[in-house]
Amino acid sequence: MTKKVMLVLMVAALVSTSGAQTATGNQQYQANTAGGIQSGDMAQLSNLLMQLDQASRGATAELARLRIDKWKTDGSVKQQSQANVDSLQRNLTSALPELENKVRQAPQDMPANFKLYRNLNALYDVFASVAETAGAFGPKDQYESLAQQAATFDQVRRSIADRLEQLAVAKEMELSRLRNQTKAQNQPQAQQGPKKIIVDDNEPAHKPKKKKPASTPPS
Repeated sequence: MTKKVMLVLMVAALVSTSGAQTATGNQQYQANTAGGIQSGDMAQLSNLLMQLDQASRGATAELARLRIDKWKTDGSVKQQSQANVDSLQRNLTSALPELENKVRQAPQDMPANFKLYRNLNALYDVFASVAETAGAFGPKDQYESLAQQAATFDQVRRSIADRLEQLAVAKEMELSRLRNQTKAQNQPQAQQGPKKIIVDDNEPAHKPKKKKPASTPPS
C-alpha cells in the first residue's frame, strides 16, 4: 500500500468519527431539551387540572343549593335558568371529567387538549349567565358564590389557552426539525466531493497474454 492510499484512508476515518460524534451530541442535546420542556409542561398541566377539579366540585355544590323557584322573576326566566343549571350539572359530572382524563392520558395530544378547552369555554359562558341571572333575581349570597366559581373557570380556561399556544409552538418546532432532518438525509452527498479512484503506480502492469498460433491441419 502506497503512502497516497494510506493518507486517503486516514482522512476518511477522521471525517467518519467526527460526524458520528456530532450526531450523538445533537441527539443528546435534543433529548435533554425535550425532557426539560416535557417535565415543565406536566407540572403546569397537573396544576391546571387540580384547579379545574376544585372549581368543578365547588360549582356542583353551589348549583345544587340554588332555589330558582324562589327567584323574583317570571316563569320563563326560571325555566331557562333551571335548564341551564341542569346542563351545567351534566357537564360537570360527566363530560368535563371524561375530557380531563383524556388529557391526562395524552398530555401532548392537541385534539384532546382543544376539546377540553372548547368544552370549558362553553361551560364558562353558561355558568356566567346563571351567575348574572342569580345576581339580578336571587339572593346576594348565591350570586357571590356563583361569581367566584365563574371567575375560577375563567382563569383556568385562559391558562389552558396559553398552554395550547405553547403546545402549538412546540409542535411546529418539532415539525420544522423533522423537515430539516429529512431534507438533509435526502440531499446528495455533494459535500464529500466526487469519488476518486487511486491507482498504485508501483504495482506492475499485467502483461497481455500471447495468443497461441493456430495449428496447421495435416495435409
